[in-house]
Amino acid sequence: MDTAIQHYGLPTIRAAAALRCSDPGKATELRREVSPYELGAMGSFEPIHVRGRAYLMLLDGSAAAAEFRKLIDHRGLVVNAPVGALAHPGVARAYALQRDSAKSRAAYQVFFTLWKDADPEIPILLEAKAEYAKLQ
Repeated sequence: MDTAIQHYGLPTIRAAAALRCSDPGKATELRREVSPYELGAMGSFEPIHVRGRAYLMLLDGSAAAAEFRKLIDHRGLVVNAPVGALAHPGVARAYALQRDSAKSRAAYQVFFTLWKDADPEIPILLEAKAEYAKLQ
């Protein structure tokens, strides 16, 4: 349990706090501590999502897409974790940063399909729809 806390939980909390303080560089630095435990048995994929968000803040679309793709490409591990669904707008934003509007639109469409029965007033869904509309 100590390994989970020291090398997974706390670095993830520190990275999320760094994002809240608009320090995405610090959030990506914490990757070294968490990387050996990614996609493992820790039961959370939040560090990958946090890093993806940090790379978006750094306007590094390629690195952000790589992080979000990990969650999408390992859906058998991610199963129904919230970050699995949130990876779709994340990767869509990353593709938009790379000026690949076709891939960005496709990623948004997958997200909209997954959330077709969601409450239409959920903020992440409203944000995604507004971002998608700008791609048209």
